[in-house]
Amino acid sequence: PVKIKAPFFEQFTDDWLSRWAPSHAKKQDSKSDEDWAYVGEWAVEEPHVLKGIIGDKGLVVKNAAAHHAISAKFPDTIDNKGKTLVVQYEVKLQGRPYYDRNDAIQIKLLISFADGLECGGAYMKLLQDNKALHAEEFSNASPYVIMFGPDKCGATNKVHFIFKHKNPKTGEYEEKHLNAAPMARIEKLTNLYTLIVKPDQSFQIRINGEAIKNGSLLEDFSPPVNPEKLIDDESDKKPEDWVDQARIADPDATKPDDWDEDAPYEIVDESATKPDDWLDDEPAMIPDPEAEKPEDWDDEEDGDWVPPMVPNPKCEEASGCGVWEPPMKKNEAYKGKWTAPFIDNPLYKGAWAPRKIDNPNYFEDKTPADFEPMGAIGFEIWTMQPNVLFDNIFVGHSIEDAEKLKAETYDIKHPIEVAEDESTKPKPAEIPKSPMDLKFMDDPMLYIREKVQLFFTIAQRDPMEAVRFVPEVAGGMALMAVSLIAIIAIAFGASGATPPPQVKKAAEKAKEAAVDAKDQVVDATATGTEKVQAEVNKRTTRSSGTVE
Repeated sequence: PVKIKAPFFEQFTDDWLSRWAPSHAKKQDSKSDEDWAYVGEWAVEEPHVLKGIIGDKGLVVKNAAAHHAISAKFPDTIDNKGKTLVVQYEVKLQGRPYYDRNDAIQIKLLISFADGLECGGAYMKLLQDNKALHAEEFSNASPYVIMFGPDKCGATNKVHFIFKHKNPKTGEYEEKHLNAAPMARIEKLTNLYTLIVKPDQSFQIRINGEAIKNGSLLEDFSPPVNPEKLIDDESDKKPEDWVDQARIADPDATKPDDWDEDAPYEIVDESATKPDDWLDDEPAMIPDPEAEKPEDWDDEEDGDWVPPMVPNPKCEEASGCGVWEPPMKKNEAYKGKWTAPFIDNPLYKGAWAPRKIDNPNYFEDKTPADFEPMGAIGFEIWTMQPNVLFDNIFVGHSIEDAEKLKAETYDIKHPIEVAEDESTKPKPAEIPKSPMDLKFMDDPMLYIREKVQLFFTIAQRDPMEAVRFVPEVAGGMALMAVSLIAIIAIAFGASGATPPPQVKKAAEKAKEAAVDAKDQVVDATATGTEKVQAEVNKRTTRSSGTVE
């Protein structure tokens, strides 16, 4: 365990149940009459993939497609008025928060998704300090102050930052949602999420120590903290004679005498002529000559069988078939329906808007970072994936302490996870750079194809060079020639006939050619070996200096 002091710091040691209590409440849903119970189970255990630090345990969501809720009370109420707030915790489908000393409120969250997150939340809630705060009754209806952390389902993928703000006039609380929330890191590696809220009303969200979102509580949330000072007067109505149409049809315009609204858009091209190769007597479609009546066709039940129609192949070779008709062309006289042109409206008064009046509900809260006192932390989530792990939870006021915790936990486990993840990835197969790098036993067919292709490519330029460079192909071809002559000779022997002189002569030449080829192969192989050795010597000389 790391030795850091904070208002709340949790690493889920063996005595974790003395601080955390699962909820047995019913989840409230105003959109449904169905009751949802928090039946999801919790456990503290090591991650089952990318273990990172051996023996490091976290709080784990054990059930898929289930509602989970668990909370822990703070030893003392956390009041951040005039201070910096820092909250941090890990998720690997696992998490933890820790404390920092500073004049700001900082929140950090360390999250690692073991199997990725397809649909579900992994966010935490800082709960409002309340005398009626009973851990076993913690639910979605429990009043919270801040909600922070990743959430992913369908098109939604964001890091939530929501805080509840109290209207000083009505006493009612309203959720303020961060605009343009950053995307969560959906992966099986551990990710560290940090939220820092300072007394100057600025905030920063970090992922793995990197700042990804900066802003202000007064400017970057919807609805805004402070209402508009002036609002529309709902009693103000637009006058009946108010003209807000900027342009109108010219009432003085008339249709020209030569404007023909009945002229068609297209007309027959009278100048077109039928192509010389047009086949008037050929149909465009003909019965498929290759079609056959199915064997199970019953004329009495199915009727007379008719082969399917296919395009006439003769028509594809000509300009066309059948009755020729001249094509259509655009009608130059076409103008369409006449409409009067638009002109500026002389009676236009502009866009009407109701007059502004003072907002009776206006207030100005310049310090929304002075959150309500917080008495507990809780996870109230629904997820389609099990084994979400939370660890190293920190809630405090020191950015430095939060960074120290990161250095002693995340910065150690992350490179270990990355190394383990890389070691388990399949290595890409090595692709031979040239045919000379191929091995027969790796892929016999590829070996033979590439060697033969290389032989003929070189032979087109220099046949002897091809024999020397690819001797195995030359030798194979010579053996094939000998085998062919031998087969012919055996055929004549079996028939009892004496082979013609020309056959005997060809056999002798083939035999001599085979011997010569064999010798050339041996010489070429030796020469090739010498060339390779010479090339090695050259490269060695170039890389290591002059060889004496």
